[in-house]
Amino acid sequence: MKRIYLFLAIVGAIIPYIFYFQFIQVEGLNFSLFIMELFGSKAASGFTADVLLATVAFWFFIFQRSKNPTAPRPLLFFILSCTVGLSCALPAYLYANEKHANNVT
Repeated sequence: MKRIYLFLAIVGAIIPYIFYFQFIQVEGLNFSLFIMELFGSKAASGFTADVLLATVAFWFFIFQRSKNPTAPRPLLFFILSCTVGLSCALPAYLYANEKHANNVT
């Protein structure tokens, strides 16, 4: 499973950035327009809200899990989720969790 998680983390970093770069090429670094477009329609708003809520749940999970000495440290995955997205941070965390678990046992 580690290889699958690593592959998904890489794909989860590349795919969102393709769209981000396309936006930046057309609109530049217009953060307010970017936010407006995230909530530009009812469908986009629902999808954005879903991803934001899942990301917050992920944060609670990784910080709660970090109390376990066998769990990866959460800071990197928190930063990944804020800068790249959950599509990269979650599989990266799962990869690190399996890698760390294999090194502990």
